[in-house]
Amino acid sequence: MSVEIRDPRFTSVVGAEVQFEKIATGFRFTEGPLWHPKERHLLFSDIPGDQLQRWSEREGVSTFRKPSNMSNGLAYDRSGNVLACEHATSQVTSRGPAGVITPIATHYQGKQLNSPNDIVCAPDGSIYFTDPPYGRVKFFGVPREQELAFQGVYRVGVDPKSPTLLVDDFDRPNGLCFSLDRRRLFINDTARQHIRVYEFNLNGSLGAGRVWAETKGEGAGAPDGMKIDSVGNVYCCGPGGIHVFTPDAVCLGVIRVPEYTANMAWGDADYRSLYITASKSVYRIRTKIPGLPVLVD
Repeated sequence: MSVEIRDPRFTSVVGAEVQFEKIATGFRFTEGPLWHPKERHLLFSDIPGDQLQRWSEREGVSTFRKPSNMSNGLAYDRSGNVLACEHATSQVTSRGPAGVITPIATHYQGKQLNSPNDIVCAPDGSIYFTDPPYGRVKFFGVPREQELAFQGVYRVGVDPKSPTLLVDDFDRPNGLCFSLDRRRLFINDTARQHIRVYEFNLNGSLGAGRVWAETKGEGAGAPDGMKIDSVGNVYCCGPGGIHVFTPDAVCLGVIRVPEYTANMAWGDADYRSLYITASKSVYRIRTKIPGLPVLVD
């Protein structure tokens, strides 16, 4: 079956079933899908392949950046620069239209970041990222000792060597996304198999967090990439594929993806196409409810 329905509302959000269209394959491990709203193309990382790929309906797959320093999560800032979490360098970078790459987060209190993993940009331009140690192991990164004693969540600051630490009590912080009203931040923890939610304070810091939902079920997978749709449903990787939660944390069901799933992003003109990075391949499905448009000035 292509879906596991746990609540009848699933059919009006995703559908009674889905058709998986494999748009690209032959990679080592795909991640970080990112839709460009004006140029209508998809970027995605192949972490162990050390490359950033680009796909469009007209041109198919082409190499966007190689080497990519084993990039993982991607986002656009409000100016359209490509933000990348790089495993091999343990930094967050910004790539401008001319291809110039600038580090925007590299250290915290004199110590190198672990390996930035996933990233989001707020409407006001603030940039947030998670920093587990996955990029310090073989296959997904460059094996080396961790310098920091914790796994943090940060906001990018003015100085690349001084990002603002927001949370430091995660085991493996991974995917993150804003609530529909942009007043809360969802962050998941891969090792603990749950999603937490945090209220924003006026100064940009985060209030006390709480466990919002858990990803439970059969099959390979854990909390990883996470996105929100246009009515506030949260899509999060988990056992068996992609788990779909209502705004009040009820799990409606699971999109059972054919391969181990790491991330997803909505795209196409109506934002009803969900692009899924799943191990060696990238898939596209159609959902009933569209995702949120990507904000690029």
